[in-house]
Formats: sequence, structure tokens, C-alpha cells
Amino acid sequence: MPSDKNIKFGTDGWRGIISDDFTFENVKMVAQAIADYYIIQAQKERIKQLTFAVGYDTRFLSSRYAQIVSQVLADNGIEVLLSEGAIPTPTLSFTVKDRGLNAGIMITASHNPSDYNGIKIKNSKGGAVGTEVTETVEKILQRKPSSPKSRKPAKITKANFIKDYSKFLRAYVDIKRLRHAKFKVLVDAMYGSGDSLIKEILFDSDIKLSFVRNYVNPGFNGIRPEPVLENLLSTQKIIKKEKFDLSLVLDGDADRIACFSQNAEFLSPQKILGLLILHLSRDKKIKGGVVKTIVGTTLIDKITSKLGLKLYETAVGFKYISALMESEDILVGGEEAGGIGFKGYIPERDGTLAGLLLLEMMAYRKKTILSILREMEEEFGRYYYSRKSFRLQGLNFDINRFGSIKDILGKRVVEKKDYDGIKLICEDESWLMYRGSGTEPIIRIYAESKSAAKTQRLLELGSRKIIEQQCEATTIA
Repeated sequence: MPSDKNIKFGTDGWRGIISDDFTFENVKMVAQAIADYYIIQAQKERIKQLTFAVGYDTRFLSSRYAQIVSQVLADNGIEVLLSEGAIPTPTLSFTVKDRGLNAGIMITASHNPSDYNGIKIKNSKGGAVGTEVTETVEKILQRKPSSPKSRKPAKITKANFIKDYSKFLRAYVDIKRLRHAKFKVLVDAMYGSGDSLIKEILFDSDIKLSFVRNYVNPGFNGIRPEPVLENLLSTQKIIKKEKFDLSLVLDGDADRIACFSQNAEFLSPQKILGLLILHLSRDKKIKGGVVKTIVGTTLIDKITSKLGLKLYETAVGFKYISALMESEDILVGGEEAGGIGFKGYIPERDGTLAGLLLLEMMAYRKKTILSILREMEEEFGRYYYSRKSFRLQGLNFDINRFGSIKDILGKRVVEKKDYDGIKLICEDESWLMYRGSGTEPIIRIYAESKSAAKTQRLLELGSRKIIEQQCEATTIA
């Protein structure tokens, strides 16, 4: 059995394979280490009573893990509000901030395959904790967490987190405008905790909602609950047969989004981010900067430049965007995988809110989502973005070797970014990037250009170079 020394927090919490390293015993140890960290901080800040919120998604054993975590916290004198049912991760974040709690713990592996589960830690503002917290928790694990025996146990209270969350989202969007929008909308919950929650928010509107995969299936029917096109082909077939004005897709814990237009065209999260920047800035006249990650599309640079919005760029991981949303005046922060956060809310992503804002944009402009998309592309350019993943088999893979590339498909490399992977930007604005996953043994290749065919060639080139390096490593071994 893996020891607690193998437990590492990645870009978004600790994730592991159920019954391999994500065991009941290891979950207890992680919960105890988190408790130790916050108890030490409370003593420094003279906080007399700590209160946490604990939530969980629809994965196998998630409710059991949540109960274990809650009991460990309570045994350490930390009062716990435990969700009475599976919830989206943004619901937990909102609850922590809204109720003025000290922290939150969410049991979820987000978009990972079904054999994974995980733990996310949220700070008092609802955002992801920084690396200074997770690194300290890891150090506590290495020297063994303390025993709670000398501490007075606290109570665990089950609570409904959905009610206040839904009420807030109804107030955040223009519900009056949405109430009379006669859209026909399909929602794909990908068997996750997003379920049919949007129905509770739009219960009094004329919007006709239909749902697919909005029931619990811990195996996710053999797919990973990540809203990328390869996992959505069955949904796309439904859209081609029936007419929908918009089709929204949420990931396993409903903090990410993708969507389809009325003609079943897939709108990547990168395009959704661009649309929502335009909606909040131009339609709703809200001010603030924009955050994207290093793997983000050049489209965002073009939009923010023309609108005069300050653009920030971070490493991959929404915790970096969260930190900026807490410290700066940020209108929108988004990552390439579909997580988007908004001003005046929590410093976290929310797929449900992003979907509501897309509907609101259609209602404001009285146009189809495809028309709005084409207008954006006509004004700012059309960029073709794609990525590909390679699963590593214990090889000592060296991404830094790719930093020496000077020319890509006949175009000179004019800029290199290496603070999170290797990103090579060419003179024609096309780019190729390599980056290791923070949650799985995977190398990802990202590419973008102004041509779908060229983006595919970039991915093929990137793939060949990985295969060549793998062959070299195998030969040397």
C-alpha cells in the first residue's frame, strides 16, 4: 500500500486511484493533516472556533469519504457543515464564502476517469488554497499528522447548500430577461453533480430545458467526465436530430463548461471565454481585468487589447487565477479546460453560471449563439485550438529538450515561454506547447493557428517529437 509520503497535491488538490492510493486510511491522514494546518493557523490568528463546509460529488464512495473527512475534522474540534447530498464544487465554494466559514473540503476528482477520486481545499473566500497551504499539508503528512484525542469533539451538521447557491445565481443573472426567453436548451451533466440544478434556477422561465446523462453513474459509462468533443459525440448526435438553441455541457463536478450551437457545432471553452468577456464588458458594462493561462488562446489577447482590458497570464491551474481574483480587480478569469470565474461572485470557476451567462448574452443581443460567435470571429479573428495527450509509462521524460526548437513548419520561433512547460510562439502567431499534467502521468501537446489544417499538422509534429524521445529513452534503457 502506498505510504502517506506519496500523497502530493497537484494543480487542483490531491487525486488518486480509489482503493490504490486513495484509500480510507490515506483520506483520514490527509484530513488530519489539513486539520493540523488550520488549527496551527487558528492559534496564530487567535481564532477560537473553526467551522468547515464539506461537500462531495457523484463518484464512487464520495459520500463515504466526505463522512470520514467530516468525522476527522469534528474529532479535532472543528465544526462541520456537511452537504446533505452530492453538489457541484462551486456550490461548496459559495457556501464557504457566503456563510463566513474558515475553509471547505470537496471530495471530487473533477474530470478525471472514474477510478479516481480526490480532495480539494477551499479557503475562506471560496477560492482554491495556494501552494503554501498544500505544501505545508504535505510536510505534515511526511512527519505524520497528530492525534486528535486531546481535543474536544465538535458537531457535524448536515445542511442544504443548494438553496442559497441557486438564489444567488438567480440574482447574479438578469432573471427578468431570461424569464421571457423562449429558448430550447439541452444540458448534458455527464453523470456529474451538476445534475439538473439549472432547472431550479430557471424554474419560472419560458426556457424549455431537456437533460441527458443527469443521473448518477459512478463509472461515467466508460468515459471521463471531461467536456471535450471526443466525450460528447453521443450528445452531438442528439443535437443533430433535434433542434436546440444552445446545448450546455458540464464536467463531473460542474465547475467546467463546453457547449454546442444550434447546428451542433462544438464551441470550445476558449471561445466561450471570449464570448463572455465581450458580454460582461460590452453588454453589461462591467469593468475589470481578464486572466488566462499560458495555454490560453491568442483570441483573448486580441479581445482584451481592443477593449482596453488589462490581461494577466498565469501557469495552468485555477488556483493561480483564484489568487489574482482575490488580489486584483478581475472581470473574468478562465482556463483552457473550461473553468471560468466571474467578478462579484467567488474567486472560482462555475460551469452552471457560465452557461446561464451564455443564455443571458443571447437574450441581450436577441441573436443565436452561432451568429454571436461568427461576429466575434469576424472582429477578432478565427483561431483553431486543439490539444492531445500522451500517457507516460514510467519514462523519464524531458520536456526542456523542446526548448531548443528554432523553427516550426517553416515559421521562425520568435518567443519561448518556459515557466509552466514549454511554449513556442512563431512569427505567424501559431504556437506549439508541451506540458505535463498536474493530476495524471500525462504529457499534453497544445497547438493553435489560424487554420484547422495547420493546427492538426502542429499536433502531429509535436506527437512525432514525443514518440522520438520515447524511442530514444527506451533504446538507452
